[in-house]
Amino acid sequence: MTLLTFRFAPSPNGELHLGHAYSALLNQQMAARAGGRLLLRIEDIDITRCTPEFEAGIVRDLKWLGLDWEEPVRRQSEHFDEYKAVLDRLIAEELVYPAFMSRGEIRAFIAETERRGRGWPRDPDGVPLYPPLDKALPMKERKRRIAENMPFAWRLDMKAAIASAPAALSWLEFTDETITTTRIVEATPQDWGDVIVARRDIPTSYHLAVVVDDALQGVSHVVRGQDLHSATGVQRLLQELLRFTPPRYFHHRLILGPDGRKLSKSLKDTGLAALRQAGLSPHDVRRLVGL
Repeated sequence: MTLLTFRFAPSPNGELHLGHAYSALLNQQMAARAGGRLLLRIEDIDITRCTPEFEAGIVRDLKWLGLDWEEPVRRQSEHFDEYKAVLDRLIAEELVYPAFMSRGEIRAFIAETERRGRGWPRDPDGVPLYPPLDKALPMKERKRRIAENMPFAWRLDMKAAIASAPAALSWLEFTDETITTTRIVEATPQDWGDVIVARRDIPTSYHLAVVVDDALQGVSHVVRGQDLHSATGVQRLLQELLRFTPPRYFHHRLILGPDGRKLSKSLKDTGLAALRQAGLSPHDVRRLVGL
């Protein structure tokens, strides 16, 4: 019998806060109820912002909370060769293309389009979709720009990718923490436009790495925040293109700050280390997050 496999996958680019604590503890709780495994994955593909110091802090915080996980811990920065092999498959199947427009060029293109009275579509996060200019470049011009070391990112040709998907795009979502009741959610990856799947210098992106990792680690249940619900559509598309067995999903409620917004490392919301130093106990943290 195959054990159900859960994972907690933080990025070491800041300190864990109460939102992370809730997600980690919920993964632990659901894995224990199911008699399954809990994995820890360090999502550190952003090698400029992720540091060993933050990773060490994550481990300290999780152990303080009482979490335990299977070894070894998977660090994404140690597996770029695996991501590149998958990226090469997408390149060979002509499902991705090199995108050369800078952020300034994108803003200028969209501003000019909107100045003419034509609205420009946004993704679920409110970010403008990538313009279609690079997708129309002849292969000779693409190769010339790459040979001249022009900066670029590999973007998924969303229209071609959806047309190539071998199955209808949806995912199985659990509706509560008991993982007994489910519903089918229609995936709409087209809402995100031609998303980035890799950089020139880093052969992956969040979407690509998480899909590869979940498949290689045999993750059966993805338990994460509601803020990633819409992004699941992109990951389901990649899973179909790469013939990966998809996990089941549970997108939990978010822990909000006093002002009603989602807690954020980038906004320096109070970390678990500071709460610990202030005298709070792991039991206090569980109470604060509703567990």
